[in-house]
Amino acid sequence: MRDAPVAEVEEAIAAGGLSHIKAPRIGAILRALSAAGGAPDLGLLDALRDGDALAYLQSLPGVGPKTAACVLLFSLGRPAMPVDTHVHRVSGRLGLIEARLSAVAAHGVLTALAGPAASDIYAAHVDLVRHGRRVCHARRPACGTCPLNDLCPSAGSFS
Repeated sequence: MRDAPVAEVEEAIAAGGLSHIKAPRIGAILRALSAAGGAPDLGLLDALRDGDALAYLQSLPGVGPKTAACVLLFSLGRPAMPVDTHVHRVSGRLGLIEARLSAVAAHGVLTALAGPAASDIYAAHVDLVRHGRRVCHARRPACGTCPLNDLCPSAGSFS
């Protein structure tokens, strides 16, 4: 993919959406990771602390906090909470983060809240995403059937 024409990469990833934005970024990232020669390599992250690894990943073209946290957690088993729209929404409604806290700022807060074990962060991430998709919808959350209704400060606030 590093050396493929952007149009071919776009076609290959079209199902994921935003392929016209993502395709050139993927090539640029893979080229940056290959700068030392050879195949793209994230091995340099092994020697970095988690915060430094996040900063390095975010220095790559088009990589933000969510993508960096996804790489660290899902690919490298490192403790970093990816905050997508579901995680951000559900965490705010449950009072785990301040309601007005940005998604960018929520990464650090939720990573710390979930604890130092990557396995706990992974489980929390998956559970928050699942709850956001199945119950705590953006526009019409199903508060009446929510198993967290008794704990949720936002329960019943949506009509």
